Amino acid sequence: MNKPLAMFTVSALALSLAGPISAADTDTIKRDTLENLQQTYADATFESFDDFLQQVQDKTDNDTLKSAIDRYRQDETLEGNDFINVYRLLGLYTRLHYGDEVVDLLSEMVAVKTGKQGDTPQHENPGIAEFGELVKSKAEDFGLEFNNVDNRIFEVTLPGSTDEAFGILTHSDTVPANPDDWVLDDGTQLDPFTTTLKDGKIYGRGTEDDKASIAASLYAMKAIEENDVPLKRSIRLMIETTEETGGEGFEYYKKQTDLPAYNIVLDSGYPAVIAEKGFGTIDTYFPMTEADGQGPVITKITGGLATNQIPSNSIATIESDDPKMLSQKLQAQGQAYADDNGGDFEVSTEVMDDTVTLTVKGQSAHSSRPQSGVNPVPRLAGLLANSDIDFQENQYTQAIHYIDDNYGLDFKGEKLGVGYDNDFMGPLTLTPTYLEEQDGKLRVAVNVRAPKGDQSVEELAQSIDDKLAAYAQQNDLDMDVDIEISDWMMRDPQGAWLQTLLNIFGDTTGQKAEPIASAGSTTAKLLPNAINFGPSMPGEEYTGHTANEFKKVDNLMLDIQMFTEMLARIGNQEQLD
Repeated sequence: MNKPLAMFTVSALALSLAGPISAADTDTIKRDTLENLQQTYADATFESFDDFLQQVQDKTDNDTLKSAIDRYRQDETLEGNDFINVYRLLGLYTRLHYGDEVVDLLSEMVAVKTGKQGDTPQHENPGIAEFGELVKSKAEDFGLEFNNVDNRIFEVTLPGSTDEAFGILTHSDTVPANPDDWVLDDGTQLDPFTTTLKDGKIYGRGTEDDKASIAASLYAMKAIEENDVPLKRSIRLMIETTEETGGEGFEYYKKQTDLPAYNIVLDSGYPAVIAEKGFGTIDTYFPMTEADGQGPVITKITGGLATNQIPSNSIATIESDDPKMLSQKLQAQGQAYADDNGGDFEVSTEVMDDTVTLTVKGQSAHSSRPQSGVNPVPRLAGLLANSDIDFQENQYTQAIHYIDDNYGLDFKGEKLGVGYDNDFMGPLTLTPTYLEEQDGKLRVAVNVRAPKGDQSVEELAQSIDDKLAAYAQQNDLDMDVDIEISDWMMRDPQGAWLQTLLNIFGDTTGQKAEPIASAGSTTAKLLPNAINFGPSMPGEEYTGHTANEFKKVDNLMLDIQMFTEMLARIGNQEQLD
């Protein structure tokens, strides 16, 4: 296994496709057959894809496979199901032949820190430059073309026989990681920038979002290139460097080049995502004020490390003349507050000198899926705002009441009075995630995910602004509000390239294959005819943006398999619309 491949030639005519194949077609090989083949050849070695096909042909009693392989190896014209089956076997071959190497490359990628570093632009971030050099090295080793677009986009291209190209978009940047939070339930301490394989999971920052997709895509392209599989369309892999911080890198790229007419984004979920909620932030700023009076003083509150990340913990630092007594009160009231509000979070206190540290421990999650986590930020705010402790008034007391009064533990906008739901895309969500002191003010950020509704996102933003202005006036607060919400996205669910993706997923996994909507917001909104294909599996925990982020090994192997089939089939499909 993992030996160098021998080169061989296949006629382009032998790989022509008459049209998209329905997922209901009974003559294409499907999950059970694929799993049997995967188990049969798990320990086998192959010199090339042709060698793999010959071994399968010699051993299989499946007439469908025998027919497709025989015609392929005889250089006959392949149509319909034979065409699908050959490329499906190419995907399986890539998984078997390169699975271990993809895991190794993912480890190399995770070790490169590509999160934003303070105020340094991403294109000047040394970690981004280092990642680009890693991709360049692999691309050149694999016989692929590499182009660094000013550290905004790393392009890897596999040329086709025509000027037409289709795009594959993913991103190399990650959200921040606090190493102290990366502890498993059994006490295992993880390093977010060193992959750890445990119980079939690869832990590390970026494993789910999106470095595994990059590694799998590069090897899928390698398998196609070195086996001389002809392509009608070029494959252009575009690796973004600013997706987690606003996407300015892609906006820059759009001004430098023409985008492919059809695109697939590897940054969401399977089977295929055709609709995304609008993404935005409600930023509220409170002037920093000097506490003046008697009683404990809140001197700091922490939220997440990024606005699009629900943290594991939220911590308040409180100074007191009697810290021991304050600690006991907060501990008792915190336990009662937790019991009264679901009991799914923990409250603890610690005393050092004249300071009490109050910690609310929840469960981290991607901000687009607040229901999958337990957000400690509004819980800390609710505990402090509803305690009987008379805190001295300052920007932090204003912030905790603002969060509790307008959002509370509800994340659907009901408390603010702006909630609504879309049958396909789901509910509006408003999630307080981030606090920081900047330019003499305390910033409180609330993450917004807005589905299609009766009003535009501009009207939604105005409605939120009006309600918060009324709240400020009613409570005599000096607070500034800045709201930005991007528009939602909905694609045509009838496209031929979408049907191909659904066919690949349905046949490979045996799961239901229908278009879905996502609460996540990806760069798909910035591309023409863009659909998300993976990498998150339906019904499974999504760990991107969380502490202890991981990628299941089995799912990574499926990614390799399906990505390869996808590139080969869409690269040769007659029609994409």
